[in-house]
Amino acid sequence: MLAAAVAAAKEAGAEAVIHCGDVIGAMTLRPLIELGLPIHVVHGNNLGDPVALWNLCSSSGGLLTYHGQDIDLRLAGRRLLATHYPHYGRGLACTGDYDIVCCGHSHMASVVQQPNLSGGLTWLLNPGSVGGLGAPATWLLADLAELDFEIRRIN
Repeated sequence: MLAAAVAAAKEAGAEAVIHCGDVIGAMTLRPLIELGLPIHVVHGNNLGDPVALWNLCSSSGGLLTYHGQDIDLRLAGRRLLATHYPHYGRGLACTGDYDIVCCGHSHMASVVQQPNLSGGLTWLLNPGSVGGLGAPATWLLADLAELDFEIRRIN
């Protein structure tokens, strides 16, 4: 289901993928290499084998990047942070240091604007779960230039 979501994202024009955690087995990422999109991964509470994950990423030719607990990067001129846990994500969104904060864990997809300490709003995104555990199987397509976000279901 993860490969299906990434293939659909690529078909929709995605240029990179952020995985918000719970990569239970590194082998779930192997099919993504063939799709050719850069994939940024954080771990979650269901990490599986971190050594196998690290080895797969290091042999992916730069397509898979394992960031550990969180990702702090710039994409399309936006400062973005991704972590697994929603309470960390919400707290970091409140700082105003980021344009977008992504999180996972709850398996419930959401797109909200979080008031921040700078007096503005930070986008707080949760793509849900491609596994459909306790909720529909979802992923999130983001247009970072336009700050437009769409939760999509996996058929």
